[in-house]
Amino acid sequence: MDWIERIAEVRRWSRGGERAPHKPLLLLYALGNFQRHGNGPIPFSAAEAELRKLLKEYGPPRDTSPGYPFHHLTNDGLWLVETRHGLGSPGPELGRLRDSEAAGRLHPDLARALAEEPGLLGRMARYLLDANFAPSLHTDLCLLAGLDLETLETLTETKKQRDRRFRDRVLMAYEYCCAFCAYDGWLDGAVVGLDAAHVRWWAFDGPDDVANGLCLCAIHHKLFDKGVIGLTAERAIAVSARFVGRSQSSRDMVLSLAGRPARRPQPGLDEVEQDHIGWHNHQVFRTPARG
Repeated sequence: MDWIERIAEVRRWSRGGERAPHKPLLLLYALGNFQRHGNGPIPFSAAEAELRKLLKEYGPPRDTSPGYPFHHLTNDGLWLVETRHGLGSPGPELGRLRDSEAAGRLHPDLARALAEEPGLLGRMARYLLDANFAPSLHTDLCLLAGLDLETLETLTETKKQRDRRFRDRVLMAYEYCCAFCAYDGWLDGAVVGLDAAHVRWWAFDGPDDVANGLCLCAIHHKLFDKGVIGLTAERAIAVSARFVGRSQSSRDMVLSLAGRPARRPQPGLDEVEQDHIGWHNHQVFRTPARG
């Protein structure tokens, strides 16, 4: 059985193409738990707070209940839920999951394969990361999910290969200068602290071309991928109203950027396409919660 194909076929809730990484986040959490403790049951009472944090930090901008993936992943043949009444999930409602003392674990067939096949856990985790999240988020996400990065870093294969020239083209287009704060830095003739950020994430069919790229310093790249910073249709910098920063550094590096025009690429090179800006605003940028 090809378990990578199985997780690639996980059914995801979708509405108008909205990013919905709820099940992948639970799988990453479960893989981390398996790596540390084996396939013992994970009580919902113990997992609820950690899943809520994963969903809040790495899910879509809208709030999502941790009960949703805990229950619905059972439909994909990868996850089992038991209660004090026996096998079977009571549903996604938090009260029912708590009251029934629900606990989940990886399907025994998957757990057996993970135990018998060296490297499978790393390959599954790497696939989930690459297929659902921007690369700048992988390290912190793994730490929060309890996954050992050393295992993941042994994997080099992916379903599709990134264009290695993307970074060079984007940094050159923006003259090796952060499009948000104008940082430029070099060490012994090599650029340092600058990244080529995808506006529409590569995991969601974002192309490796300049029209989908921004040259950003490392901190603004992370803030862009976390939804703290975005772009307006006029390519001005937007700062989420949900961001809180009290220090002078936060004011200087983030809050003061609001409304400023982002740096444009060199004349004759493509600016960020509106479709990619719209995707980022809808799927990543943290807008205020609706009433």
